[in-house]
Amino acid sequence: MAARVLGRVAKGLNRTRNGLRENGQVTVVVRSLSAQREDSWFKSLFVRKVDPRKDAHSHLLAKKEDNNLYKIQFHNVKPECLDAYNDLCADIFPSIHADPEYPCELVGTWNTWYGEQDQAVHLWRYRGGYPALTEVMNKLRQNERFTDYRKQRGTMLLSRRNQLLLEFSFWNEPVPRPGPNIYELRSYQLRPGTMIEWGNYWARAINFRQQNHEAVGGFFSQIGSLYTVHHLWAYKDLQSREDTRNSAWQHDGWDEVVYYTVPLIQHMESRIMIPMKNSPLK
Repeated sequence: MAARVLGRVAKGLNRTRNGLRENGQVTVVVRSLSAQREDSWFKSLFVRKVDPRKDAHSHLLAKKEDNNLYKIQFHNVKPECLDAYNDLCADIFPSIHADPEYPCELVGTWNTWYGEQDQAVHLWRYRGGYPALTEVMNKLRQNERFTDYRKQRGTMLLSRRNQLLLEFSFWNEPVPRPGPNIYELRSYQLRPGTMIEWGNYWARAINFRQQNHEAVGGFFSQIGSLYTVHHLWAYKDLQSREDTRNSAWQHDGWDEVVYYTVPLIQHMESRIMIPMKNSPLK
């Protein structure tokens, strides 16, 4: 994608040079100014200025009307234990999700289909922010069923990691949806200092990605790997994903969003995921 964008840039510059030569307007001064501008403009693709801000990006980008905190978990499971692990999660997650004593909800739970193999991904929402998270953790320590779940889980995992997230204000809150669907989790590691710029462009871009109701949720990290963005999408199948993504290029403005956001990315990853049987996102 980056190569395609840079290719378009190069063609535009060549057309500009040719036009100037045909009109006989190329002078030493113009060439010097043009070279300086092209060099400065080309460098701007890779080195972005960070505007000074008077507030944290978590305050500028997150929703103001609620105080939701999200936790995303990545569990790498021993291949021979994946079925047993899924059964273990199916036994404990619904009870926590349904218990009003726990101010948390299971948003979705999946197995990775394409991407990192033998992996489970769980997304939880805590209504009430950090105090709600602390309350849930304290109560789970006293929950014998959950304690037993953790002991059994420990024998099945190769590794695990998590992140605490906030949701972008311009994305809809994830809500349960009927299936069957496949889900894509696209994760972006941004250059430090560019989160505000990313949010500004995607506040417009999300309007181009709603025609098939594929947008599920958009999040950015607060604890864990920082300057990480997760976009969660739902599709009927892989062909629907391909068609939906291609159709975005028919909208005026989508190419501009891609053009300006690609240089903000240090690393990106895509996972295609299948919902577990008890996932609210089917």
